[in-house]
Amino acid sequence: MTRPGRPFALGALLLASLVPAGAHAATPLTQAGPLGRVRLAGPWVVRSDHGDTGIARGWPSGSFGGRSVSVPFATNAAPRRLTGRAAVAAYAGTIAWYRTRFEIPRAGDYALDFQSVNHRAAVWLDGRLLGRHVGEFQPFAATFRATAGVHELVVRTDYSNIEGQKRTGWHRTWFNYGGITREVTLRPLGRSDIATPTLTTRITRGGDALVDVTAQLHNRGGARTIRLQGALVHAAQRVTIPFPAARLAAGATRTIRARVRVAQPALWSPADPARYRLDLAVAGESGWSGETGLRQLTWHGRRMFLNGRRLLLHGASLQEDAYGHGDALTAADMDGIVARLRAVGANATRAQHPLTPALLERLDAAGILVWQELGPNDAPGAWATNTTALRRASRARVRESFYQLQLHPSIIVWSLANEVADDGHPGGQAQFISNVARELHRRDPGRMVGVDVWGTHVPTSDRGLRLYRDLDIVGLTNYAGWYDHVHARGATLRRRIAAAVGTFARAFPDKVLLVSEFGAEANGANASGAPGGYAFQARLLRDHIAVYRADARLAGMLVWALSDFALPPTFGGGSIRREAPRIRLVVGLNQKGLFDYRGAPKPAAAVVRRLFAGLP
Repeated sequence: MTRPGRPFALGALLLASLVPAGAHAATPLTQAGPLGRVRLAGPWVVRSDHGDTGIARGWPSGSFGGRSVSVPFATNAAPRRLTGRAAVAAYAGTIAWYRTRFEIPRAGDYALDFQSVNHRAAVWLDGRLLGRHVGEFQPFAATFRATAGVHELVVRTDYSNIEGQKRTGWHRTWFNYGGITREVTLRPLGRSDIATPTLTTRITRGGDALVDVTAQLHNRGGARTIRLQGALVHAAQRVTIPFPAARLAAGATRTIRARVRVAQPALWSPADPARYRLDLAVAGESGWSGETGLRQLTWHGRRMFLNGRRLLLHGASLQEDAYGHGDALTAADMDGIVARLRAVGANATRAQHPLTPALLERLDAAGILVWQELGPNDAPGAWATNTTALRRASRARVRESFYQLQLHPSIIVWSLANEVADDGHPGGQAQFISNVARELHRRDPGRMVGVDVWGTHVPTSDRGLRLYRDLDIVGLTNYAGWYDHVHARGATLRRRIAAAVGTFARAFPDKVLLVSEFGAEANGANASGAPGGYAFQARLLRDHIAVYRADARLAGMLVWALSDFALPPTFGGGSIRREAPRIRLVVGLNQKGLFDYRGAPKPAAAVVRRLFAGLP
């Protein structure tokens, strides 16, 4: 990864001013963000609190011992705890406490930025409660004023009550990893603060790029006029962004907007993932820097185009789940995910929850396109967001993730649901999706909005089609030859695969279409050519890809999945056990990966690579 430069002196000054006490000042895993951050990587002390007695015992002040770890760290990711009897307790979750120390050289205002804590977080500094947060895969901040010296940071994480999580749109479609599962950073605060920049590009007929840039500017001083400075930088090209001066009241926040023309732009694409550094600053007060890309996505009829060239997606979906680390990914784990996508010739991937920005930075650099789901997350066909309060909270959640991830050029689809069933759930799902889709189109006209449809449950009524009215792209889960007709072979199987696509295409005559899931489990415990065997998986994927390549109505295909990953320990393969009673699967693991849980390729990986190599 190329680190973004820091052209504003303030950033380097602030970065040098923070030194964790008894720890190492680490470079953030995520390169983009406010200037002056240091990562509180460790050491942290972590301790489980199964009886929920920590508060009564004074643990908010840091008076507890435990295991020394580096953060991100999931407390229940040990491989031995992911299958069998131990997995039941690990999946059910518990309460875990984390503590660390850092030193501040001078008094002032500071911010602690958390990228993800599962599921309920409470944060104390020197025994004083700074704040609380609910929900994983979402950033939150705790601000504070502190004196010079050493300070004790304590975080209580509660990832129990799985059913309660599901009822509020946090269904665990993967394992319930708990704790501080993404990085934590510390930074000083100046008189202003810059946050959530966005960027949209339109290519003119002459080949220039018209770039619209926004940023949230927060005034931490008295009422005054503030000038936001900005630039886009690529190699020797530096383009100043002409932000207007803004009058802000004390404590006010305003969205500042500007448009700039970039001549002879270096456009981002899978073939050439050129990136620009976006630099933002208020002189002497605050700064923000990160890499982005200039590219134009358009679509009409069944087709989509990137920078005017037709785009055909091919790749595999991913889960943020690394052996021994769970979803608390290290830099090496993220590099491994990208390497495996490259190894199968993928130009695209799909994620069912907002990805960590550090992984998206790597996907940007690799030129791998992303179908990014924003939530809420439900079981296939389910819908928990069925009250006004939950819909309001879920919409705010979508907005939070949108602003965190918008700058990544790799993201081309915002997805609002995984495996919608039939006409949508009667508890307000159709209206929610339409409302949020319209909002995303207003905020981000350069991306598609879509959903994924559960298997053969395509809509059959006008009410169902209302759910899709404001969407641009729809994905199909097609498990012909696995959950359906597992014993079909050759032309018979290919006809069934094609029939599912035909039904899907007739239901959506005016949408971009993608097959977003297809595949089969595979491990060495089954005969290679039998269901659950390696040759069976490779043959099934070969038949699916052959059908999809020949169907001009499709804009792409994504294998499920890139790698094996952990699931609820009660899941033993689903309905495939009725289709193939003798199949041998590992309870608690999804083994549909092209790579096993440790990252070793299965035979299907080479087959998929050869087939993808012939695609544009």
